[in-house]
Amino acid sequence: MSLLSSFPEGYRALVLGASGAIGSAFVQLLEESPRCGRVLGLHRHSNPAVDFDDEASLEAAAHALKGPFHLIINATGMLHSTDFMPEKKLSQLHYAQMMETFRVNTFGPALVMAHFAPLLDQKHGLLAVLSAKVGSIGDNRLGGWYSYRASKAALNMLLKTAAIEVKRSQPNAILVALHPGTVSSELSRPFRGEEIGRSPLEAAADMLRVMDTLTAADSGRFYAYTGELLPW
Repeated sequence: MSLLSSFPEGYRALVLGASGAIGSAFVQLLEESPRCGRVLGLHRHSNPAVDFDDEASLEAAAHALKGPFHLIINATGMLHSTDFMPEKKLSQLHYAQMMETFRVNTFGPALVMAHFAPLLDQKHGLLAVLSAKVGSIGDNRLGGWYSYRASKAALNMLLKTAAIEVKRSQPNAILVALHPGTVSSELSRPFRGEEIGRSPLEAAADMLRVMDTLTAADSGRFYAYTGELLPW
């Protein structure tokens, strides 16, 4: 499968959260692409390991890797766990759920940007984080899902702010937030994801096609898997 034709021949890719449904799909597609020179997948049990419960692991992993990378994707995310489901009402809010959701969806990806953006190739480097359309404040019409929505909205702000800073030293860098749509995975299973969602491979391929169209002028933006520019 030929992917990312706008990237240089033999481009190098890095996927964080590579053990998850979408992350592993990204790794598979990039491994199958004849134009990709190398793809590395990082997760809690990789070498080097990346664990959002261990802040130092992010800095250590970035230090251990030899850049540059033309593509870096953070594919981690959390909507629910064995202990909680998305809150539907204000009365359901509590610290434990909010902290856990923000740790995975916001704090971890923020440190990914901090430690891995310097590894981007100076001529053509793209760093993408998986956000969600429900994190759009302008598009919020239904309410609910407090922690998840807020964690993704905060991630979007961090991405936008990082894009402004990175552009000063790496003018060709592209930092972008991506909405994968509904994907059949553990994350979406309680919400009929297996019935209404696309496969992880389809979602990953859609997002790679969007990334293939982006230029430095698009840095700091929020796109859906269809290529639609989403409101903050």
